[in-house]
Amino acid sequence: MVRKSGRLAWVAALAVLAGAAFAMWHHDGPKRQADPSTVALVVDAEQLRRAQQMEALMSAKAPIGGGFALVDYAGVRRTVSDFQGKVVVLYFGYTSCPDVCPADLFQISELVRALGASGEQVQPVFITMDPERDTPERLRTYLSHFHPRFLGLTGSIDEIRGVADMYKGYFAKVPLQNSSNYMMDHSANIYLIDREGRFVGAFPPGTKASRLVEVVRQQLS
Repeated sequence: MVRKSGRLAWVAALAVLAGAAFAMWHHDGPKRQADPSTVALVVDAEQLRRAQQMEALMSAKAPIGGGFALVDYAGVRRTVSDFQGKVVVLYFGYTSCPDVCPADLFQISELVRALGASGEQVQPVFITMDPERDTPERLRTYLSHFHPRFLGLTGSIDEIRGVADMYKGYFAKVPLQNSSNYMMDHSANIYLIDREGRFVGAFPPGTKASRLVEVVRQQLS
């Protein structure tokens, strides 16, 4: 969905519903399965909140987006105001994600590359939803495989959850059966923030770079 001139098109509903359809995955392969009883508890606990978040994102009745202060690779607090004058493409995910996250990060990277010199006016930002494992150095190494302009941010669980809530996103740790490992159940929309730090709209996971280029160029022109 994309907000233009203060309006949210009906495409918003399709975007969020498509995002929800891609929202669950795990990183440990077919031999590892999440504990069914644990998954059921997580789903029950999150169901109402997620429905409310989706309704807020689709209807735009509640404010979406806002300021944040999270830590970059050097331990420096970064805020939305740091990117003033640039279009921010924001994504929430985690480095152990096996398919959806890397596929979307690749498309975001292709967006920046496709813009050529104009890509300097775009700041791709990745906020981890798994700060327990995603250290600043791990984020740096992981994101360097996609595009050198990617900036990874982390913080405490409460800080990250606060930012995700502002963007009507969600995440939850789900332990894997007979393992000390875990997967992350989370939303995976691609958010667009304009040069003044205002939320413009969101795209569902799987959105192609060509569509991102089309909308970002409108913001840059």
